[in-house]
Amino acid sequence: MIKQLAWNTFKETGDIKTYLEFKEVKNIEEKMKVVLDETIKS
Repeated sequence: MIKQLAWNTFKETGDIKTYLEFKEVKNIEEKMKVVLDETIKS
């Protein structure tokens, strides 16, 4: 949800800071998924 909001804001404004925030949120979500997957396997 946060990712979609950030992406929509970037598309409307074209602000590079918004895009970088979007990329950071995406990276955080991916890391959280990896940790969750590892936890489930344990």
